Amino acid sequence: MSVRTARTTTPAPSQSGAAQLQDRAIADLQFIRQTMATATAFTALSGVAFMVIGMGALVTGVVAQRLGDPLLQVLAWTADAALSVCLSTAFSIRKARCAGQSLISSAFRKFLAGLVPAIFAGAVLTALVVRSEAYELLPPLWLLLYGCGLVAAGSFSIAVVPLMGASFLVLGAVSAVAPAAWGGTLLVLGFAGLHCGFGWVIARRHGG
Repeated sequence: MSVRTARTTTPAPSQSGAAQLQDRAIADLQFIRQTMATATAFTALSGVAFMVIGMGALVTGVVAQRLGDPLLQVLAWTADAALSVCLSTAFSIRKARCAGQSLISSAFRKFLAGLVPAIFAGAVLTALVVRSEAYELLPPLWLLLYGCGLVAAGSFSIAVVPLMGASFLVLGAVSAVAPAAWGGTLLVLGFAGLHCGFGWVIARRHGG
């Protein structure tokens, strides 16, 4: 008497089922990539703050032109820079809280590590320029160093930030070879025009 062994076969998955699995795997991979990018990038930079800073720089530029005295002009721009730091910090804290992002995260620390050295160098060199009364050097100095800081910090932030930094570098290079009389106008084009323009892009595309 022979015993027949029953064979059980597992049906192959349908093409539609395989396609669904593939789509889900791709979606999961994209989600993981987006999560990792968000975790390593400082995204709480406020475009609204940039626009407010830009409008403040426009006012400062007009006031500085009327002051006439180069030292008073430097003091006006320095006061504007200090106010800008306070405004950008306040707006970024507000945006970070709304987005649930911590300002003590590694991404924020890396962002500051890229920006702060350029700002510090600008402050030290500004003091040296003022002491030597070579005021015509300040517009290219400020534009170039701020651009360097944005490019470095932008490596840990949204993609538009290094592009903004590159724009400041170009404007700083123009200021370095342009007549000294153009310095005030180029400062306004940079700190007012570029801040307002890129601030609008950030506010529109990155939630404020």
